[in-house]
Amino acid sequence: MSESRQEKAARIRTLLDTEGDSVFENTTTFNDGRYESVARLDDYEGLKDRARAIKEDAIADLPALIETVTAAVEERGGSVYVADDAADAREYVGEVVDERDAETVVKSKSMTTEEIEVNEHLESQGVDVWETDLGEFVLQVADEAPSHIVAPAIHRSREEITTLFEEVFDPDEPLDSADALTNFASEYLAERVAAAEVGMTGANFVVADTGTIALVTSEGNARKSVASTDTHVAVAGVEKLIPTLTDLQPFVELIGRSGTGQDLTSYVSLLTPPGETPVPDLTDDETPIGELSADRDFHLVLLDNGRTGLREDDQLRETLYCIRCSACLNSCSNFQHVGGHAFGGETYSGGIATGWEYGVHGQDSAADFNDFCTGCSRCVNQCPVGIDIPWINTVVRDRVNRGADPDRFDHLVDGLTPDEEAAGLDVQKRFFGNFETAAKLGSALAPVSNWVAASRPARWALERVVGVDRRRDLPRFERETFRSWFADRGPAVPEQDATREAVLYPDVYTNYVSTARGKAAVRTLEALGVHVRVADAGESGRAPLSQGMVQTAETKAKAAHDALSPHLAAGRDVVVVEPSDFAMFQREYERFLPAADYERLAGNSYEVMAYVHGLLANGGDPGALAGGDEALAYHAHCQQRTLGLEGNTVAVLETLGYDVSTSDVECCGMAGSFGYKQEYYDLAMDVGETLAGQFSDAKMADRRVLASGTSCLEQLDSLLTRRPAHPVELVAPE
Repeated sequence: MSESRQEKAARIRTLLDTEGDSVFENTTTFNDGRYESVARLDDYEGLKDRARAIKEDAIADLPALIETVTAAVEERGGSVYVADDAADAREYVGEVVDERDAETVVKSKSMTTEEIEVNEHLESQGVDVWETDLGEFVLQVADEAPSHIVAPAIHRSREEITTLFEEVFDPDEPLDSADALTNFASEYLAERVAAAEVGMTGANFVVADTGTIALVTSEGNARKSVASTDTHVAVAGVEKLIPTLTDLQPFVELIGRSGTGQDLTSYVSLLTPPGETPVPDLTDDETPIGELSADRDFHLVLLDNGRTGLREDDQLRETLYCIRCSACLNSCSNFQHVGGHAFGGETYSGGIATGWEYGVHGQDSAADFNDFCTGCSRCVNQCPVGIDIPWINTVVRDRVNRGADPDRFDHLVDGLTPDEEAAGLDVQKRFFGNFETAAKLGSALAPVSNWVAASRPARWALERVVGVDRRRDLPRFERETFRSWFADRGPAVPEQDATREAVLYPDVYTNYVSTARGKAAVRTLEALGVHVRVADAGESGRAPLSQGMVQTAETKAKAAHDALSPHLAAGRDVVVVEPSDFAMFQREYERFLPAADYERLAGNSYEVMAYVHGLLANGGDPGALAGGDEALAYHAHCQQRTLGLEGNTVAVLETLGYDVSTSDVECCGMAGSFGYKQEYYDLAMDVGETLAGQFSDAKMADRRVLASGTSCLEQLDSLLTRRPAHPVELVAPE
């Protein structure tokens, strides 16, 4: 296991060095464009809700839609073939090409044809197959797989493409600009298009009641591939079906904005088969537009290939709502730094790829890259149909865990481990998923435990056995826990004098490692007249959930809720210091608790700085807190951003007189246990360097650094010489 971690780490380092810069530049450009483009929409969230509702209904009605589109296409003289799997689809396409005696096939970009590996199949029949999308053409020449589902050659710089083309084609003119490259490829491919007998496309959407194929492209090569040939083969997953042409509108509004930041892509083509456009004769200069061909042929290949299984899977069905826009790829910090050649499987890449690979290629393919998703949840808000991508990744991770020889050593594990998982669970995941157990022991034995853990033999053993990278500083446990401190101290504001009553949730780090922030939270709330208690509650379930230990997470969640329930019944507010635990209460607990229990907890729990903001907005005295004109650099936690809470912290700090600059870097890279793991340490640090660079520039270099999340604080502490603090520590009165 140690050797495989080292191999993965080496592969990631190679990709960081060779592809990382190009992927980062392109994905962040797409990301920034998306923010600007969706901001121009009057009702972005409403549009997303409409799109999701259409997809939900379409997937629910999928068998009927397949019948509808089959009838519509056949009525217009086309053919529909529903392929059970990739081999079935390949064989059908091969038969169509063979019947046409085709020597050349031209294709527009299609991830579904990548999925079924149709190029290789046709080439084995002696057919020349040419990709007409520039990015796909580059990869065809380089013999590489796509790194991105929309921009397949995103990992290659212009200089690299120039070198590739000059080596392969030896062009007469230098390819010294983007225009020169594009023009060369266009001219080269134009000859292939002119000679082609069959044009092949995918489909962004298929309208069931008319059989219309909707293609959303940036280059127009899909139109050319169809119009210049007399046979059109469209290959689409069955999930691409939508009921009517009217249903297309929200998707056209969203897909370009979500993927590349364009209000509308350059070409939106609606092709209703078999097509009434005359086939041009590109070899005839005098009469290039030919007569309408009575022999024009259209074939729609609808691919199942595991999609029916996904449709019947209550946990993974949402995968089929995906419109392949790539927003989840572009918004993911890990993907931004390594691209799809690390964060991807046999065909698909990025966060949503786990569901697709699990469904169409199987569990082993998904397992290869699933852990790249850290569950930060930022992609959820960016997805135009609101897919809970982190949950899909968690479910697959759990299934991978349980498929790993679950009966091995079961007699040794049963009853001896503090979790609900089977014996085959990887020791690294079991360790991080049970961090509360290690924290309890470390605190009870502190400071000796801290000394032992920092020793070279212990660090060697942790790296060798558990995969904790020896370069990462370990948490230092405190002998007196936050809960025990408060039990000895007691509340300072009597109930009868309080403006509100609140119970602080003692997350694992606040309780065992960073007790200062818990104490600061108590002092802050009490200064604003709140009667404070500290709950006798354990870990929220976030740690096991991050490792795919879903059953253990559910057990922890129910226990935490049971500990908080009496406080909720008494009308007390639940205040949470750690954003990732607060996000559990707001998001994941909906999956673990009865609806009424979840709604009561979610509706009455607050992130600590959001709670302080609310107190101040409702008459709390800012003078009771520690203010000043100090210049601050603030970084919000990923899940704060997902929940729209980062503005509360800034508002509190500015109310107290501080000068606040916030980071626009969306992730610190640490992501809980991710940054500790040997195989991912270099990636975590590479992501973190982006944030460190911003906090070290001229604008922020002299500012005091604040961050709201435990992971963020740990990462910034390792990257900067200035020691960061939680905002509540700054505003708490002495």
